Amino acid sequence: MTLLGSTCPWAIEMMREVYRNIEAPFEVTEPRNAELMKYVCNSFHALKITFANEIGNICRKLDVDGRRLMELFCLDRKLNISPAYLKPGFAYGGSCLPKDLKALRTIAHDHYLECPVIESVARSNQNQKDLVCQEIIDFDVQEIGILGLSFKAGTDDLRESPIVDVLELLLGKGFNIKIYDRHVHLSKIQGANREFILKRIPFISRFITDNLTEVIDHAKLVVVVNQEPEVLRALATASGSKIIYNLATQSVSGCPTAQV
Repeated sequence: MTLLGSTCPWAIEMMREVYRNIEAPFEVTEPRNAELMKYVCNSFHALKITFANEIGNICRKLDVDGRRLMELFCLDRKLNISPAYLKPGFAYGGSCLPKDLKALRTIAHDHYLECPVIESVARSNQNQKDLVCQEIIDFDVQEIGILGLSFKAGTDDLRESPIVDVLELLLGKGFNIKIYDRHVHLSKIQGANREFILKRIPFISRFITDNLTEVIDHAKLVVVVNQEPEVLRALATASGSKIIYNLATQSVSGCPTAQV
């Protein structure tokens, strides 16, 4: 692509003419975005090279053809080689990503391999949870509504849900919290899912409700974890005095001085 950072209509049209014979999308953005883009692109390229090399090192220890494995990896254009997941938001969780990442780290460790990129992923994810927790604390309000408890929208799976870690810390600090998730009903949660949440937050029933309006009315700060359609509709008509912190988009509304 051709990327131009400018707010000047005259300059934009002039540069369109200069680059009109280049067969690539012509994108216009704010100058600061354009300035940062080259660093971001090359850092991601470096990350891809390093990740592929670490996978290759693991494959050699296992007598696996690393190049063939990565060829197969790249055939997935829906998740692996695509815009999927490449949007700033909240931390990952669930029953698959943490488990499989840990398994790969263990394989590397068992073969005396250092894989700094792979090993740092979980630490970076924890850092994201810590950052969100501190930002919520910095809003300096006691009444908090949490919209979404499962690790992603559309499921009742609470295992390794990143918001659970944040909730533990906030509850420990005495915040007055109410939680809503249309997919999570404690009476219906079974097995490892139920065991996980009751172990982490034994008194979860005190805080969770099936009444969305009750949670929004209660809160001075509303934290959107999962962007369910009904949640977005309800927030569209909520009082303008409420602070709404959307983790999925890293955005804040209703609080002009907030910085996240």
